[in-house]
Amino acid sequence: LLEDTLEGTNGGVIWANDNKTFYYIKKDAQTLLGYQVFRHTLGTPQSDDELIYEEADTSYYTGISKSKDGSEIYIWHSSTNASGMSVLSADDNKAKPKRLIEREDDLEYSISKLGNTYYIVTNLNAVNFQLMKVDVDKAHDKANWQTVIAPRDDIKLEGVDLFKDYLVYQERELGQSRLIVRHLTTGDEHTLSFNDSAYTIASYGNNDINSDKLRVYYTSMTTPVSSYDIDLKSGDKTLLKQQAVLGDFNADNYASERIFVGARDGIKVPVSLVYRKDAFKKDGTNPLLQYGYGSYGATMDPTFSSSRLSLLDRGFVFAIAHVRGSQMLGRPWYEDGKLLTKKNTFNDFVDVTKSLVAQGYGAKDEIFAYGGSAGGLLMGAVVNQAPELYKGVVAAVPFVDVVTTMLDASIPLTTNEYGEWGNPNEKEYYDYMLSYSPYDQVSKQAYPNMLVTTGLHDSQVQYFEPAKWVAKLRDYKTDDNKLLFKIDMEAGHGGASGRFKRLEDTALNYAFMLDLAGIKN
Repeated sequence: LLEDTLEGTNGGVIWANDNKTFYYIKKDAQTLLGYQVFRHTLGTPQSDDELIYEEADTSYYTGISKSKDGSEIYIWHSSTNASGMSVLSADDNKAKPKRLIEREDDLEYSISKLGNTYYIVTNLNAVNFQLMKVDVDKAHDKANWQTVIAPRDDIKLEGVDLFKDYLVYQERELGQSRLIVRHLTTGDEHTLSFNDSAYTIASYGNNDINSDKLRVYYTSMTTPVSSYDIDLKSGDKTLLKQQAVLGDFNADNYASERIFVGARDGIKVPVSLVYRKDAFKKDGTNPLLQYGYGSYGATMDPTFSSSRLSLLDRGFVFAIAHVRGSQMLGRPWYEDGKLLTKKNTFNDFVDVTKSLVAQGYGAKDEIFAYGGSAGGLLMGAVVNQAPELYKGVVAAVPFVDVVTTMLDASIPLTTNEYGEWGNPNEKEYYDYMLSYSPYDQVSKQAYPNMLVTTGLHDSQVQYFEPAKWVAKLRDYKTDDNKLLFKIDMEAGHGGASGRFKRLEDTALNYAFMLDLAGIKN
């Protein structure tokens, strides 16, 4: 145990190569956002630490990491519409960070280092991103960047993992991600294959650049979270561990589907579905829970949930509406669900509900909806637009007072998110936000049964935002349906800490829906 104590950090450190120096990020005491990078030497007081970088632009987040070969330390700069990085040597404990290139609006990139080459995933001249490479000492000039994987209109490049002899890249087509292994010398490629029709896959923990094996995270809506080692040469898979599911779980009892449904403007929206085979009939008699998010380009891929089995075993169908605002169908899918096209997110969700009912996946009078944070904004907009479609709605830590929040630049996330929602100090964005902001659009009409949850210590969507929304709903709504509001006095934005407390929160949400559905056991 060492006597060194550091306060006010974000909890992570990156070591230099002398084994006595490391870098850490210090948070702003008020906003709790990390914005300063310090260098610390073991055995010295924190007051002697050297400030090597300070982010002056509040629209950027700050992160730190180390190259896989251990030679460089990176300071990451990330905003809604741009990204970049600064580089310093991990061998020099006096090094000063230097920007790889100057930051540019709407330019995003990340780098991976192999020998004297940077491999760059970037949106430079590529809406769906492309892979480029450049010699380390020539990287400062984009004219030197050379294309490795060219941009494609219908396939999004999501990331790469580099090894001494192999390049592994992840791409997404028609909503499905896949991993492709390329031999760096021969150029030969093979795609990793799995049996599920829709699944989530990602490489992780591949920290040894000389390894000939790839560690992969894999799951689907019927397959518990699994870790594989994959031989990069042969493609052979070795299952290392799979999430244990208590009880008599049998994956063969459940079925998953990926379908596309038409939205009101003709766009086809992907939907992932899962249900228990012997409890489902495609005749419009099953209760259905529809989940959505649709912001920040965050893609909610189909994954397994052991707690969800309790709904499926009781006859529920579970659906994820991959609405615009995510990147399920590439970067244009995100661009078409933000700023002045944000209403597409809400319209997609409503249109998916109507289609699922029409196709017999769910009973017309037994449809439930769930979303949290920006997904809570989605819930708020949906119940204003089409309250008659839903029997019950759960809105967790919902971002529902859009205009007021985005007008307050003192709130930690506001200025960083102008690129997501727009700047309401500009009339065009103010008017558009006002036209969909759930709080501002509450009207005198019947609303579905609702459960709204928040945490007292939420610094992202502060508790008073859903509180004022619930108060206005109680004042305006013309129905006798339930409107429940729970403030967890110990929780933040991510909910309560601890595995069992989290399960209790899930049980509350399920109990709310099961009670409304008349399911007592």
